[in-house]
Amino acid sequence: MRAMTGKRYIALLRGVNVGRAKRIAMADLRKLVGDLGYTEVRSVLNSGNLVFSGPVRPQDQVAGEIEETLVLKLGVAARVLVLDAGELASIIAGNPLLGQAGDHSRLLAFILSDPHAHPQAREALEALCGQDWHPGAAALGGRAAYVWCPGGILDSAAAAALGKQLGDTTTSRNWATLLKLHALCTEAA
Repeated sequence: MRAMTGKRYIALLRGVNVGRAKRIAMADLRKLVGDLGYTEVRSVLNSGNLVFSGPVRPQDQVAGEIEETLVLKLGVAARVLVLDAGELASIIAGNPLLGQAGDHSRLLAFILSDPHAHPQAREALEALCGQDWHPGAAALGGRAAYVWCPGGILDSAAAAALGKQLGDTTTSRNWATLLKLHALCTEAA
């Protein structure tokens, strides 16, 4: 196993490298996070997904530090959501839609920034997830809302409704990406 002190983090940048706005080279992003003192910085795909190690700190502080440095060093304003490896493992273990989702690129997880901060927002999500989205489906877990989009993500009414409800307080990733991030968190050094 990994011999490290500290914590394994996952940073998810919202809206990076989607279209022409907020363009960031992953090498620059890895360097930026490494320059902040974090180690073992790895990126997954080209859409702002990082796994790194560092001292135990509140995740909102880690996210704020990355957000501020993105603006100062790269001129990019992007919301950053930071999880630890245990939270990512819980999100993966808690997905009730895996049995019906045959294509991991069409299974989304909307990661909730703070699932306990706004009870009214959670109630609204529970109502949305309780609707019949056939042939797709939606379900709410402790730290994520899951959406199965068999006809494609862009054509999913459930994904659109959850995205609208959550606004910029969340970011979503497809299941295949989350599994890659989880594999990086658990691989031996």
